[in-house]
Amino acid sequence: MLIIPAIDIKDGRCVRLFRGEMDKETIYFEDPFAAAQHWLSEGARFIHIVDLNGAVEGHPVHTREVAAICRQPGLSVELGGGLRSIEAVESALDLGVSRVVIGTAAYDNAEFLRALCKRFPGKVVVGIDARDGKVAVKGWKETTAMEAVELAKRCEADGATRIIYTDIDRDGTREGVNLEETLKIAIAVKIPVIASGGIATLEDIKKLLPLEKDGVEGVIVGKALYSGTVTLKEALFVAAK
Repeated sequence: MLIIPAIDIKDGRCVRLFRGEMDKETIYFEDPFAAAQHWLSEGARFIHIVDLNGAVEGHPVHTREVAAICRQPGLSVELGGGLRSIEAVESALDLGVSRVVIGTAAYDNAEFLRALCKRFPGKVVVGIDARDGKVAVKGWKETTAMEAVELAKRCEADGATRIIYTDIDRDGTREGVNLEETLKIAIAVKIPVIASGGIATLEDIKKLLPLEKDGVEGVIVGKALYSGTVTLKEALFVAAK
């Protein structure tokens, strides 16, 4: 199973939010590049970056920071946050990003998602963020009436290469992954699913491993790594078994 460290960038710094609330942040690195270097040295080969300001403002904000991280040899990057136009996605890929994560735009505009997947095959991941199983959009500020499972099915049909499922109520809380909802998504689609939100201990990662056979290919880990309750080396070792 893939272990993917998260780097959330807000106001030029590497932070973690509590339950997705922009005013409840903890700063872990003043420079996101330093965070990427740290995880690379610990064994990371893939990094998940979220441009938090971009997610709220609707367009990428931290392109300079992302470009610097992408230039690190041996490190692949996926980027989300504010990628709501073909031009924004193209620019992100030009920075060196391996794949892009589309969130709000995938919910708002199925035609846009189809066009993206056709133009950039294998590069488009849909990030589905949910509260109580319902899709949340616009930097988690709005919760819709749509079931996350239904959006996952639609996005698969539109050509998405994989799904990242984040339970917002678990994100940054270290209460453990929402296994039930993650499994529900994985069973509903044939494309790989990446779990996100709530990892607190190595036990949480171990609990995810049986879901690999159902299509859960990896997990994004944030606050647990930054606070030290899980080390990346330990997580990589457990996930490789």
